[in-house]
Amino acid sequence: QVQLVDSGGGSVQAGGSLRLTCTSSGAIEHDYCMGWFRQAPGKEREGVAAIYGSTRYADSVKGRFTISKDNAKNSLYLQMNSLKPEDTAMYYCAAAFFCVDGLGQYEYKYWGQGTQVTVSS
Repeated sequence: QVQLVDSGGGSVQAGGSLRLTCTSSGAIEHDYCMGWFRQAPGKEREGVAAIYGSTRYADSVKGRFTISKDNAKNSLYLQMNSLKPEDTAMYYCAAAFFCVDGLGQYEYKYWGQGTQVTVSS
């Protein structure tokens, strides 16, 4: 049974930073493909970053966001720098036994409950 718990969201001004954490049981320790997604009101859920041996990022966050994981702590992170108002969304971590694209939501079976990120201008 895989369980994911997201945390670390909050409200920041544009240009600020946040670090999201996803605490996992049953996923990271078994080398699942892990990803971060976000969904803004009225928009579809989009892939932000994934890690599965290598890393992959959406073009909109390249150079600003960094995905990483700590196997010893069973934790996944998303360091978000130079935040913009358009980064405002609910952010979710996700786990998949295997992924190819990494940024496609339909590859993932397990999801965290989400953590809200709000960036003001």
